[in-house]
Amino acid sequence: MTVVLITGASGGIGRGVALACAEAGWTVWIAARRSAEARAVADEVTAAGGTGHAVGCDVGDEASVAAAIARVAEDGRGLDGLVHNATSGLSSRSGSMLDISVDDLEDHVRVSVRGCYLLARAAAPLLEASQGSFVVMTSEAGFEGKRLLAAYATVKASQRGLVRVLAREWGPAGVRVNAVAPLGDSPAMAKAFVSDPAMQERVMGRIPLDRLGDPITDIGPAVRFLLSDDARYVTGQTLMIDGGSCSIS
Repeated sequence: MTVVLITGASGGIGRGVALACAEAGWTVWIAARRSAEARAVADEVTAAGGTGHAVGCDVGDEASVAAAIARVAEDGRGLDGLVHNATSGLSSRSGSMLDISVDDLEDHVRVSVRGCYLLARAAAPLLEASQGSFVVMTSEAGFEGKRLLAAYATVKASQRGLVRVLAREWGPAGVRVNAVAPLGDSPAMAKAFVSDPAMQERVMGRIPLDRLGDPITDIGPAVRFLLSDDARYVTGQTLMIDGGSCSIS
């Protein structure tokens, strides 16, 4: 049975990925700081046909990440896939680059970049043992830059750089590393639209498919593909799941 761990999966796109994996009958570890919400999604995973587990994890804290990966290892079924979906709680807040404090920037870095690095280091032995897959949830902001989202765009671009490095370093061991840039209907997106009312018009006006992606039926299956053996010859790539919004690859 395929075993995956998903960070930041207590809601939104992470939850959608978890439920898509559940539909395949996989074991899914929901890693999040909010324990009650994580347990609720783990129960949804089990109800949807998978086996759900919840584990506490603050991705920016080295000891917390190590403990979460150790908990998965103790279960004895290994780890076939890892998805880093967690983002800073400030991700949906828009503002000029000059208005972003250093503390706010550091929070973005802590979760998106430091978290990615810590997860990769901790999970590497398990992923090498399974010749598994590491998927990082990035954003089209990391390609284009986004007006009023300087910190978010910065860390998302950094994630793509790390993905390409890891793909080259881990390839000989059979471990695949890819990124996904989704544009999905989520609480974070709803907050962003509220924070910057003009954003909704800008975002929706450039999507050829004329809708935001559904986390469970649109984004989740694509991430599941990258985690699966069907993508065994795909590594170092960024898959755009955005309805055609971003023309840059």
